[in-house]
Amino acid sequence: MGRSQSLPRGGDPRFGPDADDAGCSILHVDMDAFFASVEVRHRPELRGRAVVVGGVGARGVVSSASYEARRYGVRSAMPTMRARALCPHAVFLPPDFSRYSAASRAVMQIFRDITPLVEPLSLDEAFLDVAGARRLFGPPAAIARRIRERVAAEQELTCSVGVASSKYVAKLGSTRAKPDGLLVVPAAQVLDFLHPLPVAALWGVGERAEQNLLRLGLRTVGDLAQAPLGMVRTAVGAAAAGHLHELAWGRDPRRVSPEHAEKSVGAEVTFDVDVNDPTEIRRTLLALAEKVGGRLRAGGLVGRTVSLKVRMADFRTVSRSRTLDVPTDVAREMFDTAWSLYTALAPGERIRLVGVRAEGLTPADETPRQLALGAPERGWREAEVAADAAAARFGRSVIGPASLLGGRDPRRNENPTRP
Repeated sequence: MGRSQSLPRGGDPRFGPDADDAGCSILHVDMDAFFASVEVRHRPELRGRAVVVGGVGARGVVSSASYEARRYGVRSAMPTMRARALCPHAVFLPPDFSRYSAASRAVMQIFRDITPLVEPLSLDEAFLDVAGARRLFGPPAAIARRIRERVAAEQELTCSVGVASSKYVAKLGSTRAKPDGLLVVPAAQVLDFLHPLPVAALWGVGERAEQNLLRLGLRTVGDLAQAPLGMVRTAVGAAAAGHLHELAWGRDPRRVSPEHAEKSVGAEVTFDVDVNDPTEIRRTLLALAEKVGGRLRAGGLVGRTVSLKVRMADFRTVSRSRTLDVPTDVAREMFDTAWSLYTALAPGERIRLVGVRAEGLTPADETPRQLALGAPERGWREAEVAADAAAARFGRSVIGPASLLGGRDPRRNENPTRP
């Protein structure tokens, strides 16, 4: 979808929580300022304050901002330095993905208690098809209220829900309902809802496409719907023109697909100052591997391929990957692979960004674990799981970045491995 976060909150009584939901079996549930809200839940003293989650360094980027921070113009994907200038009194926090993954699993389970047809799009949003849940839980709007009540009561978080006859319109509905709202778009009034919206609300209209459409005088979704297809092609190309034309007329035949699965898990960091110190790069790769390992274990996944991403000071980006003999969720194993890839790459110049990613994911409980010949039965994974438990109870800062990986090997009595 385009930059639909700019959509105005609904005020038209035809499109609200009490509108006609007949034929509207698709729900889009979107958590409100998810990362920031989870941090506030963890630290109640932050309630009511401006909270910004993301990279805290000079080149960091905002991942999530509380609505108190958004009043000052802070938005996700904004450079952290810009956010600090707009809202200097905000509390800036680094992300803790293990905490967000745990909250996401709990929320997704609430959805699956209603219907097995749940398609997660990310940690904080999902499509639901509730056609088969009507007999147990009532009409779609009542189901949406039930979900919102359970999320608030059980997770102390808020969410916004769009209810519609298609995925695209349901997603628009949840956006317009934010924050902490519910909006039903009646099946018979989809075009009345869509056509007044700005053209950027269409799924697939980015900033450049929007400017091209505006130059042709196509300012609303209705303008695009009525425009000759040839005119739209001149703005966005042949392939996108047909797609946008269908959406502008409310046609979106996609079904909710619960088979959707995360394809990779990664973490990366942009250095405040370009670096070429191997010790610092090694230490950073340790910390990134720890993040990836924690997210894999939190999601019950293992990865077969480890990828390394390196961006040079001149913005050239190089990627390397290696497929393991046995899938893993162990940070130490991913670090060893990433560091081996880095040393083989031997860039010999200053580095702006590094990243580690696990790909080829499969469910951990469906993937047999295999010990290396002569390896003890307990080792790095058990140590990392213990660190996960400590972090869940006391916070990740208690563990410290990559401390789990930089200390004594739990399998051997030898000097600590230093980054």
